[in-house]
Amino acid sequence: MEVNIAGSKKQTARSFSEYLTNLISKNNILHIALSGGSTPKEVFKELASHFKNEIDWSKVQFYWGDERCVPPDDEESNYKMANEYLFSKIELPLTNIHRIKGENEPLGEAKRYADLLEKNLPKVGRQPQFDLVILGLGDDGHTASIFPNQINLWNSEAYCEVAEHPESGQKRVTLTGNIINNAKEVVFLVTGENKAQKVFEIIKRKGNYTAYPASLVEPISGRLNWFLDAEATKLLE
Repeated sequence: MEVNIAGSKKQTARSFSEYLTNLISKNNILHIALSGGSTPKEVFKELASHFKNEIDWSKVQFYWGDERCVPPDDEESNYKMANEYLFSKIELPLTNIHRIKGENEPLGEAKRYADLLEKNLPKVGRQPQFDLVILGLGDDGHTASIFPNQINLWNSEAYCEVAEHPESGQKRVTLTGNIINNAKEVVFLVTGENKAQKVFEIIKRKGNYTAYPASLVEPISGRLNWFLDAEATKLLE
């Protein structure tokens, strides 16, 4: 595990953007699973503003770690956010975007997306392998769309499952631990004081960490990076 700490959310976005630019430069093709949330939005803005001409975007194939079951033009769509703040501002072939179709029937879409991963991604250990999976961390310790009350979905043999938000009941299609932990690299992007307690418990293996799906992120490759701001790490110090 590697922990990278920056002073602010913007500096965290800059640090991760530099890391990503370097990673892309070293590969002929890169299969990346994106995350939703406010920190990835800051990353998208940073990439579009300061790195768009430094990256050969044609080498990058974009996927998602999870998606809300809403149309692609809905304000809650992870795809919409990525498209608005990144894709629409860079030279990226449309064929490089592989979105989870939140407007489709959820169970059928989970199966369709799993089949897409089976077809598109290289195999390692007989399973599809992402080059990079980007994850966030919820206030409740969830990651992707696997929540504490459905933590059993993490160990599903399926590549994708349908989850429900514990409060709103909103359905979401999510990658499972099977695929996340098979990635070459996994990165957590986490900022904000409201995440500090969970960051402390998960990284230090303290308190109630075993109840949090994010604590189950242990890539087989051993390559797990945290990109954090000072507020999210205040309890680590």
